[in-house]
Amino acid sequence: MYSEKVMDHFTNPRNVGEIPDADGIGMVGNPVCGDVMKLFIKVDGGRIADVKFKTFGCGAAIATSSMVTELVKGKTLEEAMTISNKAVAEALDGLPANKMHCSNLAADALHAAIRDYLAKRDGQAQAGHGH
Repeated sequence: MYSEKVMDHFTNPRNVGEIPDADGIGMVGNPVCGDVMKLFIKVDGGRIADVKFKTFGCGAAIATSSMVTELVKGKTLEEAMTISNKAVAEALDGLPANKMHCSNLAADALHAAIRDYLAKRDGQAQAGHGH
């Protein structure tokens, strides 16, 4: 059984959609269950100013994506990188054991988006210094 929080985030997911001029994009998938998550972040002053997601998957995948976006809004990049699948699951009052991989995907998509942003930022910094 899913918790009320999981059902709430599944039926009324937060922050759904894309950010056209996203600073970072993370996309992860699980070939076993077919879930795919795409997460977009907007960074301002080292903090996650906006975050949106698109998920193709089961209810737990949608709920964990929604929850991870709520957990990271306003956080610094360093704080966001520490958000684990366990933290996502706990914020949803737990997930069934067979759905824990969904929380891994949500955390992985977030971390991938941050790494994408950092790689772009560092690339621009190097380009700006004539390297």
